[in-house]
Amino acid sequence: MKRTSSRVLSMGSTGPLRVSQTDQLTEKEIVDRISSAVMDHRLPAGTKLAENVLCETFDTSRARIRRVFLVLAERGIVELQSNRGAFVASPTREDARNVFQARRIIEPTVVRNAIQRITDSQVATLMAHVEREARAGKSGNRREIIRLSGTFHIALAEFAGNPVLRKFVEDLVARSSLIIGLFGSVHLSSCSEDEHSVLIDMIAVRNAKLAPGLMVDHLNRIESELELTDRTEEVVDLRKALSP
Repeated sequence: MKRTSSRVLSMGSTGPLRVSQTDQLTEKEIVDRISSAVMDHRLPAGTKLAENVLCETFDTSRARIRRVFLVLAERGIVELQSNRGAFVASPTREDARNVFQARRIIEPTVVRNAIQRITDSQVATLMAHVEREARAGKSGNRREIIRLSGTFHIALAEFAGNPVLRKFVEDLVARSSLIIGLFGSVHLSSCSEDEHSVLIDMIAVRNAKLAPGLMVDHLNRIESELELTDRTEEVVDLRKALSP
């Protein structure tokens, strides 16, 4: 099925973001750059990732970009379409339900692990993170709120000490960002810093009885505020979206 022409990316007039040969990005760094652009909503769902533009942007080969696409597709961030190329994934309403179901299964375990392993210094780091979320909220910067709320969950998974669970959370947060971009109301910016703050307090006092349930309630609240209706598309300048 042919996509609408609104997804053809503007080439822009500022020229490509070049990376010098002496400081060439690794494949992981390119993956992270694209993933961050998706999480920050600079690359909306359905955006076509033109190989030639990415090659120029990252000063690299098509073969390398295709390997990056495979990693992103495995994470559910990119859809690879035969004879059409790569697109930022466009999750459906059912996808949204499945992602939040997975998060409700995985993240309470992250909380339990964090209760056992987290240090006072790491608790302080999370508290400082929540303060940054609050400042972003006061400034009305929805994109920054979404980015910070997602990285809060990733940081918590990092402090929980299980790298496998951390990867699951990282991938699910990226998918959630897409979902919130499609289905989130203008009032929904992913997470509430107040809910994060209460969760940290329970983790800090090692409350294994209440903290996992707070995580479930938190995720339920986010999902309940999604408006599961179709969203309009927008034109995106790929080079600008992938600027560091």
